Amino acid sequence: MSQSERLVLATRYRLVSEIGQGANGTVWRGHDELLDRSVAIKELRLPEDLSEDDRVVFYRRTLREARAPAQLRTHSIVEVYDVVIEQGRPWIVMEMIEAPSLEHLIERSGPLPPERVAHIGRALLDALNTAHKAGIVHRDLKPSNVLLDGDRVVLTDFGLAFSSGSASLTKTGHFMGSPAYVAPEVAAGEKATPRSDLWSLGATLYAALEGHPPFERDNVMATLSALANESTPAPQNAGALAPVITGLLEKNPTRRLSHARAVDRLERAMAGPRSGRRQTTPRYRLMAVIALIGATVASCGIGATALIVGMMREGPGPSATATTSSPASSDAQAPPGIDTSTLVVRARNDSCKIFVSVPGNVITVLSDETLKQNEARQYDQPRINAVIYDASACDVWVNGEQKAVGGQGERKNYTINKE
Repeated sequence: MSQSERLVLATRYRLVSEIGQGANGTVWRGHDELLDRSVAIKELRLPEDLSEDDRVVFYRRTLREARAPAQLRTHSIVEVYDVVIEQGRPWIVMEMIEAPSLEHLIERSGPLPPERVAHIGRALLDALNTAHKAGIVHRDLKPSNVLLDGDRVVLTDFGLAFSSGSASLTKTGHFMGSPAYVAPEVAAGEKATPRSDLWSLGATLYAALEGHPPFERDNVMATLSALANESTPAPQNAGALAPVITGLLEKNPTRRLSHARAVDRLERAMAGPRSGRRQTTPRYRLMAVIALIGATVASCGIGATALIVGMMREGPGPSATATTSSPASSDAQAPPGIDTSTLVVRARNDSCKIFVSVPGNVITVLSDETLKQNEARQYDQPRINAVIYDASACDVWVNGEQKAVGGQGERKNYTINKE
């Protein structure tokens, strides 16, 4: 056991094991021995070239900015419990969340479907609204600071990173921040504001849709140059979310979407076209859209499903039942519940990854998981959107009818209305 792992902070927080490291320090799994609960502890390390005066400023800023988010109580922001000074540096004690980050999910699974990105974006807008109303600017919103704990989307590191004071070039020439996600005005040396957080949100959602942030280049200076001199690239996989993404990535902060307008555009994208418009476009009836999206789902994404969402009434709350059956083959006996379920999915092998949600003003996520071989899920909701990431790995029944098995690596979307 290392010396650090034997350390007990403030006589109560014991370091258990290292979780990960970043540019600003180390995150530890810890245990609060006073309250007997698991905690996450962030050890902040100072750059070695800081002067003594800069170190004093750093300590004061850390303590000041840790107190502010500690007052926030919302489902979408990680809870801060304590800040202690030990071994000459600050340690931030936080809620322990056993969940992957959005960054890890993008690295593991690639671009996410627009409807899931919409769910993430809506939760992050709520988190930012809570913080901004309390006078707190995050300053470092990026996929690695977004945790996905089932249906819960959690924003972490509110003002706690050393880079939170200013994302600009320091005297020593090192960029203190996340250049791929920093707003143009902040990169140019201006003070971070709620509008700059909204730019970072746009870049984060762009990365979730496209697999990379809009201005990412091989190094910091190339990224900053692209941010300053190049036009914002249009997202290719955003579907109906495109107006939200492009509005948040407006380089001029005065023309950038406000929080209220971002919420409005996002909810319009999630809800689909208005009824009057739907009546004049009968080609978007349910079966026609399902036929169309079969060949174009990768480019249409939520743009196609949103048209269907708009034609439906609100369905009941979520429920999913796990079932099992023996052979994972399309010729095998079907799992129970086929005749009464809207959707049934059974894994042919261990690569059957699914994302199932109920559309509406707020998307309800029913499942986001990879099933084990022979494992099955059945859903009874009358309105469902489903994404099957590898169509060859899953057997699918829609309203009692078994669908053809797709090719290996082929992604299929199902938009279902049983009303």
